[in-house]
Amino acid sequence: MAKYRVIAATGCPTGIAHTYMAQEALEEAAKKRGVSIKVETHGQSGVEHAFTKDEIAQADGVIIAADKDVNIDRFDGKRMINVSVTKGMKEPDELIEKILNDKNVPVYHSSGSTNASSTEEAELTGSFWHKMYVYLMNGVSHMLPLVVAGGVLTAVSFFWGINSADPKSAEYNALAALLNTIGGFAMNLMVPVLCAYIAEAIGKRTGLVIGFVTGMIAYTNGTGFLGGIVGGFLAGYIAVLLAKLFKKLPKSLDGLKSIFIFPVLGVLISGSIMWYMSVPMKDLNQGMMSFLKSMENTSPILLGLIVGIMCASDMGGPINKAAYLTGTALLAQGNYFFMAGVSAACIAPPLATGFAVLFNKKAYTAKERSAGYVNFLLGSTHITEGAIPFAAKNPLLNIPTFMIGSSIAAILSYVTRISVPAPHGGFIVLPLVNKPFLWVLWIVIGALVSGFLLSIIAGRQSKHDTVVMTTTAGNVTVDTISNSEDDSKKDTHDNNDLGKILNKDNIELDVEANSRDELLQYLADFSKKLGYATDSKSVYEKYLAREAESSTGMEKGIAIPHAQDKTIKGSAMLIVKLAQPIKWKTFDNQPVDIIISFLIPDEDKGNDHLEYLSSTSKLLMHSEFVDSLRKAKTKDEILRLFQA
Repeated sequence: MAKYRVIAATGCPTGIAHTYMAQEALEEAAKKRGVSIKVETHGQSGVEHAFTKDEIAQADGVIIAADKDVNIDRFDGKRMINVSVTKGMKEPDELIEKILNDKNVPVYHSSGSTNASSTEEAELTGSFWHKMYVYLMNGVSHMLPLVVAGGVLTAVSFFWGINSADPKSAEYNALAALLNTIGGFAMNLMVPVLCAYIAEAIGKRTGLVIGFVTGMIAYTNGTGFLGGIVGGFLAGYIAVLLAKLFKKLPKSLDGLKSIFIFPVLGVLISGSIMWYMSVPMKDLNQGMMSFLKSMENTSPILLGLIVGIMCASDMGGPINKAAYLTGTALLAQGNYFFMAGVSAACIAPPLATGFAVLFNKKAYTAKERSAGYVNFLLGSTHITEGAIPFAAKNPLLNIPTFMIGSSIAAILSYVTRISVPAPHGGFIVLPLVNKPFLWVLWIVIGALVSGFLLSIIAGRQSKHDTVVMTTTAGNVTVDTISNSEDDSKKDTHDNNDLGKILNKDNIELDVEANSRDELLQYLADFSKKLGYATDSKSVYEKYLAREAESSTGMEKGIAIPHAQDKTIKGSAMLIVKLAQPIKWKTFDNQPVDIIISFLIPDEDKGNDHLEYLSSTSKLLMHSEFVDSLRKAKTKDEILRLFQA
């Protein structure tokens, strides 16, 4: 049986996209380091790649990147990092690095205590608010399939007419009535299931039992999903309280506790509290729903703006889910207008990424272009998460851009009184929409606006920005430039192309230099000596100007200074190994003794030298290459490394 150094569990409320994006990110981060990892996914289809007891026992550490319950009690006694699924997607390198090398990562104990040495480390095992969110999302993830199934079946029943399920109506149809009834049963389970699985995440099996009953009371008394949420936390913590109160009972009575004492007392206590809480909660729920309904008529523009901002702010996260849950709750009450704006706002962002890569292909990498094209499909089926990588690339500009398109789509949907009776499905449920072509038009308009703005932002970024891409593989950080070049060339670029700009004469060993500036002067003089430049002073000034923008010092004693100037006649790569390391501003605050420099002619607008930088970056991402470069004693050895 294979042994995994790191095991990780990922899960998101919907179990559609975040779960698997975090899985891929963590696997890629581990692969860079040559670290074995197994990722257990908690998706909509259930648990996949489940851990065995031996795999858990043999692992050096556990990463939980989930916004739902993944049964962490089984990891008792293991070093654990517990974060949101979003961090698993966005910070996989940091998480892998921390679980492998940070001795302060706390050991998890199922009793809830840890040996964390600081507040920061304690937060790694799950802050209070993160735990609350995980509990809530456990309920949401179990509830969503019921809502979707029930909502779609109910919506399909309207094919025969809005009153087709009513035996007294002339539109009555037996099949429609059956579909409506079955869909209604599924929708009616929304609150009890939400309540039960929030409680289950807190109080395990006992919480589940108490939660179902508490949820039924909340549903019957008309408290809506607000009652389901409050009831879930109530039931869950009552289950925990009962476990503590009866902790000292003899172990021989464990069976009696689980099947008699806890369920009976828990249902009685939680049910009674919820019964009396139902009156104010019902009024609160009805007041909120009435307010939203009134906004549909009196302030559709404001409502669309709010919904658009909420849905695009975190794309599948808690704010997005708040809008979606409100829409499903209104669907259950027969309001199909609110969901039209929510769905439009959720569909627009992924479509916008597809339009963005069409508008400005050169501003995106080949991988990003492929993702954008795939997002046409994802967006059409109401899966917003495909837009997350684009949002994460430049969140301060891209997220507001997504909000603009989502708000436009939502506002137009509300203004034109479009109704969508299904809670999910995207364009698949178009036959159920009252104005299908108009609805699609509004969504496309919103997506086009966002897409156009995204393409402008990406284009400017690719032309003017220098991006520092940090790769922690082998503790090497590589400096490269944004990807405005044709990535079809870049992706197929072979390291042998470095032979065009590197030869043995371009390599110097045991060079004496006492400072960074002295070394840069040496490189400028070296470039003129080799015939690559005509004015060493001008090249030296360009080296200094580049360092003034941001240091080209990397890690593990490597720096990659580069100069672009009109006096440089052709692209060249220079490699210098110093006799003694010199001070340089680096990411690990260590001195530099290996310099890889690039000379760039002024007429090169980005296509050629970026390919060379890319090839070099790929080599430096491998710790074994860096070790070999450091051990190389001759020019021939160094040359072979870069031409291999």
